[in-house]
Amino acid sequence: MLGILGGTFDPVHFGHLRPALDIQQVLGLEEVRLIPCHIPPHRPQPVADAPLRVAMLEAAIRNYPEFRIDRRELERDGPSWTFDTLMSLRAELGTVSLSLLIGLDAFHDLPTWHRWHELINLCHMVVMTRPGSEIHPEGELEDFVNRHRVMDPAELEKHAVGRVLFQNVTQLEISATRIRTLLAHGENAGFLVPEAVLEIIRREHLYQARTLQ
Repeated sequence: MLGILGGTFDPVHFGHLRPALDIQQVLGLEEVRLIPCHIPPHRPQPVADAPLRVAMLEAAIRNYPEFRIDRRELERDGPSWTFDTLMSLRAELGTVSLSLLIGLDAFHDLPTWHRWHELINLCHMVVMTRPGSEIHPEGELEDFVNRHRVMDPAELEKHAVGRVLFQNVTQLEISATRIRTLLAHGENAGFLVPEAVLEIIRREHLYQARTLQ
């Protein structure tokens, strides 16, 4: 089984990495592919350019062979639609069990995604939740969950696509926005991002006040 986690990773931080590691261990994933976004359709454009975001990812996962960077969205023109990425992965991987790792807030916004109804035909969805989180899908999303939800992680290994699993992960209230704000004000972002990533941020003078204007 493979997992995929997309994002701008601007910068990558422990709020990305620890939950993904939790899922990798719970599901026994052979690999987690981190897919940096080129042109995010639903959020502001990244501050750091693509090569620097990749460099930060490489530094962050250097000692974790189960993590791999996948550059396909950076090499594709136009908006980084998840549907297009999954289609590309399916063409490459065939019928392997593939799980899209997604945060709960993003999952609640799923009906705004491009061709969202079709995503479940290309992958499983593993929704990363924090202990005590309220899961409250409504309307079409509630119907979607009722049709596809499973409670046992082992169900994902039995099929290549088509299941939705809500899985608790380590609770880390960290956001890239907060990190960029701290750095812009000259404050220390230690213990929020890996030290190797902080070294790149310092060396390249990323996220300083003038770069965020």
